[in-house]
Amino acid sequence: MKSLFLFFSLLFSLLLHGQRAVLEGRIVDDSGQPVPAVNIILKSDRTIGTFSNANGYFKLDLEQGSHDLILSHVQYGTHEFNDVATGASELFIVTLKKNIRQLEDVIVAGSPPRDAIDPAVKIAAESAQNLPSAFGDFNKVLLTLPGVSGNNELSSTYNVRGGNFDENLIYVNDIPVYRPFLANAGRQEGLSFINPSLVNDIRFYAGGWEAKYGDKLSSTLNIDYKEPEGPEGNMTIGLLGGSAYIGNRINDDIQYLFGARHRDSRYLLGTLETRGEYLPVYTDVQGFLTFDLSKGVQNINRTKLNWLFSYGRNRYLTLPVSQSTEFGTVSQVLRIQTAFNGREELDYDTYQSGINLSHRWSDSFLSRWIVSGVYTGERENYTVEGAYRICDIDNAPSSTSFNDCIVVRGQGTDYSYGRNKLEANLLSAEWRNEILLSDWSVLETGAGYARNIIDDRLNEYAFLDSAGFVTLNQSTFNALNLAINQFTGYLQTTVFSKDSMHALNAGIRANYLDYNNQLLFSPRFIYRFKPRWDKETSFRISVGQYSQPPFYRELRDPEGNIREEVQAQRSLHFIGAMEHVFNMWNRPFLFTVEGYYKRLSDVIPYDIDNVRLRYFANNDAEAFARGLDLRINGEFIRGTQSWFSLGFLRTKEDIVEDDKRYIRRPTDQNINLAFYFEDHLPNDPSMRVYVNSVIGSGFPSGPPNNFNARNIFSGDEYYRVDIGLSKSFELTNHKYLKTFWLRLEVLNVLAADNTLSYSWIQDVNGAQLAIPNSLSARFLNLKISINL
Repeated sequence: MKSLFLFFSLLFSLLLHGQRAVLEGRIVDDSGQPVPAVNIILKSDRTIGTFSNANGYFKLDLEQGSHDLILSHVQYGTHEFNDVATGASELFIVTLKKNIRQLEDVIVAGSPPRDAIDPAVKIAAESAQNLPSAFGDFNKVLLTLPGVSGNNELSSTYNVRGGNFDENLIYVNDIPVYRPFLANAGRQEGLSFINPSLVNDIRFYAGGWEAKYGDKLSSTLNIDYKEPEGPEGNMTIGLLGGSAYIGNRINDDIQYLFGARHRDSRYLLGTLETRGEYLPVYTDVQGFLTFDLSKGVQNINRTKLNWLFSYGRNRYLTLPVSQSTEFGTVSQVLRIQTAFNGREELDYDTYQSGINLSHRWSDSFLSRWIVSGVYTGERENYTVEGAYRICDIDNAPSSTSFNDCIVVRGQGTDYSYGRNKLEANLLSAEWRNEILLSDWSVLETGAGYARNIIDDRLNEYAFLDSAGFVTLNQSTFNALNLAINQFTGYLQTTVFSKDSMHALNAGIRANYLDYNNQLLFSPRFIYRFKPRWDKETSFRISVGQYSQPPFYRELRDPEGNIREEVQAQRSLHFIGAMEHVFNMWNRPFLFTVEGYYKRLSDVIPYDIDNVRLRYFANNDAEAFARGLDLRINGEFIRGTQSWFSLGFLRTKEDIVEDDKRYIRRPTDQNINLAFYFEDHLPNDPSMRVYVNSVIGSGFPSGPPNNFNARNIFSGDEYYRVDIGLSKSFELTNHKYLKTFWLRLEVLNVLAADNTLSYSWIQDVNGAQLAIPNSLSARFLNLKISINL
């Protein structure tokens, strides 16, 4: 920890000296609605600039004084503002009027014209940073969006519209990123790859995305990291770990970001029902460098290189001791008591790196070359023996044996053993091109290659000794050397009508996998209509084929064998959406409603064990997912951003070999309500409160190794509320430090006893009992933060 502190102290010394000031502003249209993605640059030095965020806000770090600014946008043209003063107490408000014949100027500035048809949900980076959660994990902000679900605050996984986490694409500056493979419980995971402190722009697609994005079934998350124009940074420390980052520009050609995070969850894990010694430590370091390789003032950002690199280290050790869980009904309360002997260990080291080189051949032709690589080495060792006893509890308060065990239902021993090891090398390269054909049309094309090499050794088994009978629940002894080559390509075009009422994106994506010799084609269409009779409303229809070639998990059956004949899963998306902007309390709000239907074929069924997916490794099912998502977001409190989301979902599958017809899929959460709310004291904006809440119906479950009873049981509802209270102090007399924050987070403020999964045990009468595995209890987390 001392070396980490020294490392960041040295980085802070690189900060630019001199008197600086911040220009803060907001850009709106003539109806008062925020205008995102406006390019703001300094006229005297066009290397200094930024973009307005999803709410129209922007910040520029400049020398003190007055400056001339140039603003440009795809629909609003280019405008110049003179003598704009920095350090003003009020926001610099800019009102723009539409001028849609400006596509070329904005492509030169780097803002894509397809924003007008882009179906992504855009989230302000500040919201992801402020959202209260156990570890400050970026992915938790996604759980507040409609169509996204998850029931484990210890895990970074999420499900989208009936899919699982393996069906989600994640990019950082168009570079694909990955998570470790072997973790089978949320408490064993580290943090998600994305560092919230480094994020500049967030785009999330819950379905119906363009052909240029890759080959998954459910969602795409595209993150852009910051390219700092001036010195910035932060250091945060709390009871569950800490983080720090620093960013700046070095001369006119280099911008850098360095960030580190450290997570120690032993205090939070101490609230679990399983008592023992928890020693989980996760650390990661990330860097993001931007190089302007252009030559000459007239060619600024003509050639640009982004370099992303990271190292993640996880060391998880648990020595379980005991567990006591009560379950059942009001009239019949059961208790299981377990004494443990053994230990669990999970270690992994992950290195990820990628470069994104862009070159603008002309004002209408841009190319990108993206190369990335990932190495992960993972080791999982566990030997745990649990001796348990199940009994009926006397729940009569007047009884002398109240709360005591009165009838023993069963007793036995549960034993699990594992010695697993995995090494993976994932390499990819992609070439992308954007060509402006006219003021009203853009052509995009690209091709890619990926090679994935996995060396895996599984040695695990589990058995249950009860009532004199030994039942082998799991047995896997296998070795795997897997090498997969994948070739991809896409072609798409975006066309706008001159009156801006219509926009169409049409494309096709091809994918070839040499492992199973399968060639796939995926056509995709997005159409947006903005009627003249209501300029504040737009309608969108998305139709497309999405395919997911099998990877490591899908190819391995429950016994650990590789099935070479497994083919890609396919999903046909039909999405209809409406967006309506309206004013309330003299502030703009956005209401979005999306209805969707997904028809899935060649489905590979799977079961979920905590966070581990166990695939059946055959394409013997078909499935569907249908639902409705609603979201309203805006400034419920002036100067803040909040939203409320409501989702309805039904997803089922039919396995060809059985006679049960359609049954619920493991991710079938029928109702999900979530919201993120921000507030502050009217007379003191430095006192703020942040509320993050998720409420959802239960996921299906069933006893293991019982195909006929698969997913027949509906789990308990999940509800959780996290609250963050913060107070900021301005450090006006310090040269480099800007603000000091004191933050108190109350996690699981309602002390909800949420159930993650169920362990199934048979009593002496042969009845199957579902033992709930609960999540963390209420926890207070204190954080201290300093901003540059």
